[in-house]
Amino acid sequence: MRNRFALAALLSLLPAVAGAQSAGEVERCFQNPAACHQGNAAPSAASAPRAPAAAAPRPAAPDYGSVLQSPEAERKRIQQSLRTLDKYSGPMDGNLESGATVKAIQDWQKGHGANPVGKLTPAEAQQLHAEAAKVPIKRIEPPAQTAAVTPTPLSSPKPDANAEALKALQARLAERRKAAEPKAEAASQALVRDLKAYIAADGKGAAGEQFAGFAKWYADAKASGRTVGDILPAVDDYGDVKAGAAVATEVTIATAKDKDSQPECMVFAWVEGKPRKNARTFSCDDVAGVEKWKTEQSMKSAWR
Repeated sequence: MRNRFALAALLSLLPAVAGAQSAGEVERCFQNPAACHQGNAAPSAASAPRAPAAAAPRPAAPDYGSVLQSPEAERKRIQQSLRTLDKYSGPMDGNLESGATVKAIQDWQKGHGANPVGKLTPAEAQQLHAEAAKVPIKRIEPPAQTAAVTPTPLSSPKPDANAEALKALQARLAERRKAAEPKAEAASQALVRDLKAYIAADGKGAAGEQFAGFAKWYADAKASGRTVGDILPAVDDYGDVKAGAAVATEVTIATAKDKDSQPECMVFAWVEGKPRKNARTFSCDDVAGVEKWKTEQSMKSAWR
């Protein structure tokens, strides 16, 4: 009975404790009052509220922009290092975002257990260059069989087949020219006779009718007061065409006025006949014009 009154008295003295603790804790406090806190005493470590743990700092995002925006020379160097490591075979254009370059970087990153994002951080770029620098220079060695072959001493040189063929062709042309020369010279001399006859007739005759270019030249020379002198021919070409034989003769005509003498060089080209066919007059400088005329006649030269 006495113990119950004591317990009631203790409960009246410790209302805060009674409100905060269970009946079992009150009982323990009654048995051992020193173990209980009173009033504003600090709570025990077991009953003190715990402070929330501090959040772990987030890791910084990888820096890919520095490499992607690096100078072109550095970007090309990255491609070169990838090529040295047999990861890249594309162009050295400095484009680190091309499909081939991205795949090459991914392959390299996979080989190092890194996240294959296809972009490099500055540290990865340095590591890539360091690895490429250690790769030995590849040398192309000749195949073993080729290297082992002992060169056979060359025999005495054989005559050049092309040179022999050229000699034979020149010999045949010389024979053809020798056969054609009398006809070519006769045709050239006949032209000179007609030119002189035209000049002697003061601009009348077959030469002017057949060679309009010569007729115009003579009229201009006469109008300027120049007199015509010697006429010297030289056969330029002679050969066969569909309509017979064609002749091209280079003619030098001397002209003079007072003490001023001046030669005139013209090429007369025609197909033999009476009258001459397809007759043309060219300046000696008009080589292209003469050759075109020969082509138009399908001329097969016996002179050149």
